[in-house]
Amino acid sequence: MRSKIHNATVTEANLAYVGSITIDSDLLDAVGLWAGEKVLVVSNTSGSRLETYVIAGERGSGEICMNGAAAHLIGEGEEVIIMGFELTPEPITPHVILVDKANRLVRHLVEHPKREVASFL
Repeated sequence: MRSKIHNATVTEANLAYVGSITIDSDLLDAVGLWAGEKVLVVSNTSGSRLETYVIAGERGSGEICMNGAAAHLIGEGEEVIIMGFELTPEPITPHVILVDKANRLVRHLVEHPKREVASFL
């Protein structure tokens, strides 16, 4: 995981739009997500999970909009986690932010990947 927006609130679910998730550009910048990037969206409310791509939303709007078929799985008012990933041969330190109910950045969080060694009998 390279980027994560934690506890965002879906502000709109628009079935009529052609696929994707629209995210306030200020939030994209804060975690290093790009327009067109594939993301995993997980609903803390319903447990739904889906993959889609990012559309840059209006700066300062706080918008998190589920578009197209994704709006059937995750609706307005649900709390979500949005994650972007990167394939790399080296460990990376993810950019993680916590947002409030209006999707305003509250603080940066630090997550360190754990290295666990599996043991087999």
